[in-house]
Amino acid sequence: MRHAGRVGPPETVAALDDLASLGPFFAVETDPAARAGGIWRPLAALYTDPEPLRRRIVEVGEFLHTDEDRVAASLTFQSLSARVVAPPVAIAALHGVVAPLEPQALYWRPVPSGPWPLWTATGESPWPSVAPSQLVDRLAELVIERHLRPLVDAVRAQVGVAESLLWGNAASSLAAALRLVGEQRPAAVHTARALADALLGYGPLAGTSSTGPAGRFRRRSCCLYYRTPEGGLCGDCVFDEPPAR
Repeated sequence: MRHAGRVGPPETVAALDDLASLGPFFAVETDPAARAGGIWRPLAALYTDPEPLRRRIVEVGEFLHTDEDRVAASLTFQSLSARVVAPPVAIAALHGVVAPLEPQALYWRPVPSGPWPLWTATGESPWPSVAPSQLVDRLAELVIERHLRPLVDAVRAQVGVAESLLWGNAASSLAAALRLVGEQRPAAVHTARALADALLGYGPLAGTSSTGPAGRFRRRSCCLYYRTPEGGLCGDCVFDEPPAR
């Protein structure tokens, strides 16, 4: 079903509607009325302007009742990385396309809680097809180099949190997004797993995690959620029990 307000080539509209049905971390708005009706900011600026990111880290710290800056910074990154990773990897897994969701083409809008809404213009032409042999490299260039690497640098410019921890967070976000794709679209489960395996071995993500015999993803670092007053260990944590504080 075509989403109200969607404009653009039918193939693009169908792919974005498919994304929205996966959940809020996957959705990307395209309605021009929505773009005109809110305070939208280019995602590229989030990676270079320290103020919005600084404010978000403070808000996350307050929400989680932690006064540890590195904990708030880690969990802010976790949420933002999940938001920017989920749409392009899901489109690649489901439609075999690397969508042009570049930082300069995506806009975000601050909301008090939950994942930030994203908006993009669909353009007039269908997204270009990608040869299967080039899909992983093209997707890694978009997701890892153009989104995650500048986000890692931007967060570390705010708070001195370990780079390896943030890349572990990124690996967790990527693995979770593709696992959800496989769970909700069983026909794509093998493609989603293959993409996850390939991307998790790429560049700075290499060595950040392992996959057990049953396909269980496990990271080799900790996001520090256990250090919040009500926190515990995540399902993919490197620890079996929370470390002593």
